[in-house]
Amino acid sequence: MTADGPIFVLNGPNLNLLGQRQPEVYGSATLDDVVELCRTTAAKAGRDIDARQSNHEGELIDWVHEARLSASAVIINPGGFTHTSVALRDALVTLEVPLVEVHISNVHAREEFRRHSYVSGIASGVIAGLGIQGYRAAIDFVCAQD
Repeated sequence: MTADGPIFVLNGPNLNLLGQRQPEVYGSATLDDVVELCRTTAAKAGRDIDARQSNHEGELIDWVHEARLSASAVIINPGGFTHTSVALRDALVTLEVPLVEVHISNVHAREEFRRHSYVSGIASGVIAGLGIQGYRAAIDFVCAQD
């Protein structure tokens, strides 16, 4: 971990389909729009981001391990792994930097299974239902922690 390291913005499965998949739930913004929003927001605070997306649990875990050594904070939208991955949670709990869980939709107003998160209990904060603006709120929060 490093105080001057980048903010890791990690996105889990299916987030590469933003703007195409269920726009009535997730909106019309793309993952590129999310990354640009994060870069612009972080730049205003003099910070950099390292944005990544994977549909593979092991790759996300490897990135969390990398973040332990170089990130100043981690913002994660674990996608479906939110509700299923003890392994991802076990990696995230090793972080010694702020961790914010972000969801574009309000997971608490959706199917019952989406209301349980393996990440929320170990996160510094949880943002759900603000659309992609939730990422901006997460960046603002971690930048204010300095």
